[in-house]
This record gives sequence, C-alpha cells and structure tokens, in this order.
Amino acid sequence: MSSFTPDRRSLLKGGASVLAGAATVSADQLLGFAKAWAQTAQWKPEKGAKINLLRWKRFVEAEDVAFMNIIAAFTKATGVEVNVSNESYDDLQPKASVAANTGQGLDMVWGLYSLPHLLPTKCVDVTDVADYLGKKYGGWAESANAYGKAKDGKWIGIPVACTGALMNYRISSMEKAGFKEFPKDTAGFLELCKALNKNGTPAGMALGHASGDANTWLHWALWTHGGYLVDKNDKVIINSPETAKALEYIKELYGTFIPGTASWNDSSNNKAFLAGQLHCTVNGISIYVTASRENKAIADDMNHAYMPIGPAGKPTELHLPFTMLTFNFTKYPQACKALTAFMMEADQFNPWLTSASGYLSPFLNSYDNNPVWTSDPKNTVYRDVAKRTLTPGGLGSLGENAAAAIADFVVVDMFANYCTGREDLKGSIAFAERQAKRLYR
Repeated sequence: MSSFTPDRRSLLKGGASVLAGAATVSADQLLGFAKAWAQTAQWKPEKGAKINLLRWKRFVEAEDVAFMNIIAAFTKATGVEVNVSNESYDDLQPKASVAANTGQGLDMVWGLYSLPHLLPTKCVDVTDVADYLGKKYGGWAESANAYGKAKDGKWIGIPVACTGALMNYRISSMEKAGFKEFPKDTAGFLELCKALNKNGTPAGMALGHASGDANTWLHWALWTHGGYLVDKNDKVIINSPETAKALEYIKELYGTFIPGTASWNDSSNNKAFLAGQLHCTVNGISIYVTASRENKAIADDMNHAYMPIGPAGKPTELHLPFTMLTFNFTKYPQACKALTAFMMEADQFNPWLTSASGYLSPFLNSYDNNPVWTSDPKNTVYRDVAKRTLTPGGLGSLGENAAAAIADFVVVDMFANYCTGREDLKGSIAFAERQAKRLYR
C-alpha cells in the first residue's frame, strides 16, 4: 500500500478553504468508522484481496492526502491492500485501455469523462453500489445517470465527483478593462478579452490536447453557438452554420490570447496564471487554492464566474467528471465495490470534499450542504457544476462513440486547426466531420 510521509501529511494544512472540524478527521476517528462500516457493509471483500487502482494525478495536494488517508483506513479495517498509482489526465485513458485489452495490471480506474463507456464490456455491473449510495444520500444528479449507466440501464461506473471548468479571472485587471462585473454573454466576454490584451493582462485557454481544459471550454464554445457534433439520433451534424459561427468567434478570441495556448496541456494555464502572466482562463478552482497558499496577493485579486452564454440563450457547460470503474477481470469484485461505497460515505466523503477546497463537486445531492461551498463566496459557483454539466454526447447519447470522440479530441482539433491556420473554415469543419462519421458509422 502507498505509504505516507510527514511532508505529504503536512500538505493537508495548506488547503485554502479547509474548515476546522469539517475538513479534518483524525486517523483514529476514520479507522473507527471504517471498522464499524466493514462489519455491516453488504460487500464482503474476498480473502486475500489486493486492489490495483489507477487515478488521476491531483491538482490540490490536500485532496490527495485526504484520499490516501481514506485508503489507509479501508486497508486497516478490511485487510484489503490497495496500491494507488497516479497518472496525468492525458495518460489515464491509454493506460486503462491497455489493462482492458490485456486483462491484467489494474482492478479499478478512477478516470475522466465517459471512460467506462469506452470500455463497457470490460466493466463490472455496480448497480448495487449506485442504488445504495443514491438512496442514502439524496439521489444522483441527472448527469450522473448518463455518466454511470450503460445503454441497458446497468451502472458501469460510479461518478464520484466533478471538477468545474469555470472562468478564473483577476478582479483588478477586469476592472481596469472597464468591466464592473464579469460578462454574462459571449459578446461581452470577447470585448473583455480584447481590452485585457490591450492592457497587457491577457486571457488564454488551452487549444492543445489538454483532456480537461481544452475539451471543456471548446465544447462550451460549440454548444453556446448552437453547434453540435451529433443530433439526438447520433447523426453527425457538425457541418452547420452554427459551427461556423462558433469557429469564427473562437478565432477572434484566440487573437487576444497570450502566446502558446495551441500547445498547452492541463497544467499550462495554472502555471501562467500563478506566475502573473495570465489574467483570465477557464479552469477548476485549483489555481485559487494554490494561490491562497503560495501567492496571497493573486488569490485576493481573483474570482470565478459561470461560463458566458451565447446565441443558444442558455447555459451549455461541460465540466470534468471523475468516474470510478471496476474491471470485470478483477479477482476481487466485492473488495472493489466495498472500496467505492466506503469512500463515498459521509464520514470521509465530507472531509475529503472540504480538503479539495471546492475543486470537486458532488454528484450525490446530499453533499451540496458541505460548508466548503459557503465558507468562501469565491467557492460557491463550483458547487453545482455536476448538475449544470452536459455530457460529451451533447444532444446525442453518451456511449462508446461519444467517449471516443472526446478521447480523440475531435472538437478540440477542429477549433485548433482553424485558429492556428492549419485549415481554413471549411477544411476545419470537414476534418471534424470525417472523424465524427468514422466514429459514428
């Protein structure tokens, strides 16, 4: 099992919004609950069970420490050894696919978006876990049903939490650009970015293969202009006037950006913002959490806002869900189910949420009451992202095709090709259309 060092444990105290009594739980308290839970839980781990779990690499260090404390308590209470490995967003899906194809190496993956839908025949049916948690904790957000359920209605993954892709901005730079509050529409947002660039305090969003940052904001860009990859019947409809309008808008926006965004990964904007080079971007709350610990002047001068609304006339956000799947070739399915259910019980899930300082929003409705969302008003907009989010399927279904399209960066590459001049408008759309038709044939 992964070990803990004093340095790792000390990271917990660095969370920006950690609340005494809500975010902290002693090892003895956690172990006491774990032992009591293990006695009554409906999932009894197999004798000698060992779990290899792959998860996304943390962006908020205190969250990682709190998670590993949960794992430690589970192991001590059940005897199940859990080996946790971490990979960047971009490396999760390839590693999971290798395990699925070989039938070895991993038992569980805590991945992004619709990963279970890329591998639906390789996932354990976890409907019993989903039903148990939903009944106990106020039901699931609507998007959780889409992310967790296969076409036959069985749950093939458990949506644990969701990271919001929302506007992060410097307050003083926005005000210097002539805006008293963050624009609520796309026209105002473009004008803000023009003024920010003119003042030498530019905006910037990823157009590279950033699984989180690029996919989230560029799907919003397409949808807020009324464009979609497929219709409700999964027919490819990307070649449309609405898509063209979205491309034109983003190209104009791209012209105001800080240089280099076409090659950004998921950590690039965090680094630029914290270095004082970037003054507006789309991200989770991790920039604010880090700034609160390392650069209070930036933290005090920044805030968050929902994504602006375009011609579609309604919110069309895509946020970043983290869904837990168990492979059906594992020797220890009951142990895996027990771990999934245990980590989402209130006694550890609430402290874990608080340790993440707003970076993770729950799919289970009861956790909306966690004080992390109101302790700092800059956190509040992130509370409801699991409820606000659409899915990568857009108007269509969330199955293997939609999962493949987001994994292959179909929408991201369409925008990047046009913004960087690799393709003209028609060529960019045609390229995306060909890719989509290949996936949806």
